Amino acid sequence: MALRLSSWTVSDFSHEVNAPHLSKFPLAVIENKLYLMKNIVVFTSLFLGSSLLASSDVHTNFRSKSTKRFSWGANAGPVGAVSIIIDKSDYELNVYDSKGWYATYPVVFGNNSLADKKMEGDKNTPEGEFHIANKRVHEKWCRYMGIDYPTAADREKFNARKKRGEIPANASIGGGVGIHGVWPHEDFVVDRYKNWTLGCVSMKNDDVKEVFGFTNTGTKVTIRK
Repeated sequence: MALRLSSWTVSDFSHEVNAPHLSKFPLAVIENKLYLMKNIVVFTSLFLGSSLLASSDVHTNFRSKSTKRFSWGANAGPVGAVSIIIDKSDYELNVYDSKGWYATYPVVFGNNSLADKKMEGDKNTPEGEFHIANKRVHEKWCRYMGIDYPTAADREKFNARKKRGEIPANASIGGGVGIHGVWPHEDFVVDRYKNWTLGCVSMKNDDVKEVFGFTNTGTKVTIRK
């Protein structure tokens, strides 16, 4: 569709610029049409550019809410055994059941580097295969599901790093790592990808209540980058 300027269109003008009878138009008319064409191009470029920037800002500043598998039941939850896979690079906690994928929740971590935990105090979130070891209502962060870090595999990595000199000889392996909520009314830290914990995985409070409700001690938790 051609963009119409009064009785003129872009296609009309393009045709006439190449037409042999162009000479019958005064120079001022031609210059005026060129000026209008230039303004159209500039305006369109600015409009498209600002639209793209606005779209980029939306993805940068806002997190999508948790997503779940469709179910007819209003209170339907996961079916059968549940397992959790946490992807650090995607800032996501995924729940799987006997039917496959069940839900995805946004999460944040400790250190912005998203590196594997090496020792106590580095604020890194450990990577590997774990299980929920304990659960409780948390006095500060809504709900808490502790995992069994450090495992035998974690101790093996820890000792190897000491031998290679990657960590101090007097370093401790650490512990007390789990999945929990945020301070009251501070879900926005998850929306803003703010890594604030000492190495734990942090969820929005309504989300952590859900996961707390359908997991048990022994539930498998995989954390990977």
